[in-house]
Amino acid sequence: MSEPVSDRDREVVARQLGRSPRALVGVAHRCPCGQPDVVQTAPRLEDGTPFPTLYYLTCPRASAAASRLESAGAMKQWQADLATDPELAAAYTRAHESFLATRDAVDVLPTRASAGGMPDRVKCLHALAAHSLAAGPGVNPVGDRALAGMGEWWRHGPCALPTDQEGSA
Repeated sequence: MSEPVSDRDREVVARQLGRSPRALVGVAHRCPCGQPDVVQTAPRLEDGTPFPTLYYLTCPRASAAASRLESAGAMKQWQADLATDPELAAAYTRAHESFLATRDAVDVLPTRASAGGMPDRVKCLHALAAHSLAAGPGVNPVGDRALAGMGEWWRHGPCALPTDQEGSA
């Protein structure tokens, strides 16, 4: 599902995050500008600590867009929708199971927790959007909603360039 991480990808992700990425195992999605915007991480950090996130939204523009949705109250609204829409709740539970199956194929953790509060809560749109980008449309309905509300974060070109391309954007 994810592609190998090149040295250039690793450098771009470090610049996007402002730090070296932890437990990086693959690029799970690239934004239309060609750079990673979601990475796949190992289910455990290098020291063995469980790290149940699996997909991490790295693009600062995408992250800012997800933060704007959170600030505008989208999580509260979508949490309420889960309580009143059985089809949405069932699809969100399936997204959780799909997430766990992907993670468990790499390493089974002692927790059944997954990204963004699944399957019962809407807790982190960054994680849910990352899951939707990595898994594709139709897998995570709340992540898909987040992506629809985030707009075209890539519109202005790459958010972070490798050092050998600085100034060329």
